[in-house]
Amino acid sequence: MTNPVAPRVAEVTRNTAETKITARVNLDGTGVATLATGIGFFDHMLDQIARHGLIDLDIRAEGDLHIDGHHTVEDVGITLGQAVHKAVGDKKGIRRYGHAYVPLDEALSRVVIDFSGRPGLIMNVPFRSGMIGTFDSQLAHEFFQGFVNHAFVTLHIDNLRGENAHHQCETVFKAFARALRAALELDPRSAGTVPSTKGSL
Repeated sequence: MTNPVAPRVAEVTRNTAETKITARVNLDGTGVATLATGIGFFDHMLDQIARHGLIDLDIRAEGDLHIDGHHTVEDVGITLGQAVHKAVGDKKGIRRYGHAYVPLDEALSRVVIDFSGRPGLIMNVPFRSGMIGTFDSQLAHEFFQGFVNHAFVTLHIDNLRGENAHHQCETVFKAFARALRAALELDPRSAGTVPSTKGSL
């Protein structure tokens, strides 16, 4: 598969009283990541998106971590969603739908995504621990909520089994990356057309 004529790249900066974030994406990259959010485990999860989604990511965030990680994680989700939405453009030629199952030892997660133009998140992940290192596991939901609201996608996330919260979270992010990669892949059979009977997404 060849890359589209117009590179699917974008950069978005979001500055608020709580965070200052810049996100750069290349949807047709090789999985190179430059990450600095101030939250080690979160950087590790974002790296999964880059590596397994084959998306080049450059995310720099300065947030009010003296309070907690909530604003930083949520706003990275928002900014990344905006960047992906900008980079994907009119969605002509993409496969639109993607899904993936990913295991890690005892944990198994399934993620299904639709570049529908309609934000929606269903997330069922019964984390076995409230904290993963210094990362509040509840913030995974905030990240994905921010992403779907601004990438305008429908996203279903289910952790089917798992006993270790680190494993649970990692399978979710890896499956998300794989599903994202599949949905954004260019389909040579539908080049130049929008994958919808409506004619637009």
